[in-house]
Amino acid sequence: MLPTLDARLAAAAELVRPGEPVADIGCDHGKLTAVLAASGRYPKVIGADLRPGPLAKAEQTLEHAGCKDRAELRLGDGLSVLTENEVGSIVLAGVSAQTTWEILEKAPWVFTARGPRIIMIPATRHDALRRWLWEHGFRFVADRPVQAAGRWYAVMAAEYTGETHEPTFAECLFGGTGVWPEGKGYADWQKAKLPRMRLGVPDGSALAAEIDAILKEGTER
Repeated sequence: MLPTLDARLAAAAELVRPGEPVADIGCDHGKLTAVLAASGRYPKVIGADLRPGPLAKAEQTLEHAGCKDRAELRLGDGLSVLTENEVGSIVLAGVSAQTTWEILEKAPWVFTARGPRIIMIPATRHDALRRWLWEHGFRFVADRPVQAAGRWYAVMAAEYTGETHEPTFAECLFGGTGVWPEGKGYADWQKAKLPRMRLGVPDGSALAAEIDAILKEGTER
C-alpha cells in the first residue's frame, strides 16, 4: 500500500524534476521516497538518513508499497551520500533553516550552474533560509505556502545561478508565497510573529523601520 503524503511532502513531490534521478535526504520513514519510487517518473530514487533506525523503517515502507526494488537506501550524513551530478533534484525536508544551509555548504558541487534543484521544507526561520539562498546565488523556482497539522510551512525549490540578490526584510518574510491562494493565510501567520520580533530590534535601525512599515500596513487594511 502506498503511503499518504501530508500537504508539505505532496507539494515537495510536485517540485521534483521529472525524468531525472532524485534524492530524499533525511527520508525518515521513507514515505516520500516510496511515493517517488512508485511513480515510475524517475530513473533512480535514493532515500538517505543519518540514523539506522529510520532507514530500517523506510525499508519497511518501501516493501509495503511494493517498490523496494525501485529505490536505494543509504546511511550517511547530509549530501555525503551523493556524488556530483548523480541526481537532478534533492529534497531536504523537516530540518531547520540553518541545518539546511549547513548541509548545502558541505557539498560544493551544489553551487554549480545547471546543478541540482534543491527542494526544502524548513522547520524554522523561513525568512533566514530565503535570505541565505538569495545571498548565495540561488534562484527560486517555487515558494509555496502549505498548511499541515495546523502549522504553516513554506515549500521552496531553488536552483543555483551564481547571481546574488540582497533582499529586503519583507522579501525574506513572505518570499514568493503571495502568488498562491494560501498566500494570505501564510502572510497573516508571518505578520503575527512580528510584534514579538520587534521588541528585540533597536529603534531607529533599518530593520525596525521595515518591521514597523509591515505592521502599519497590516493595521491600515
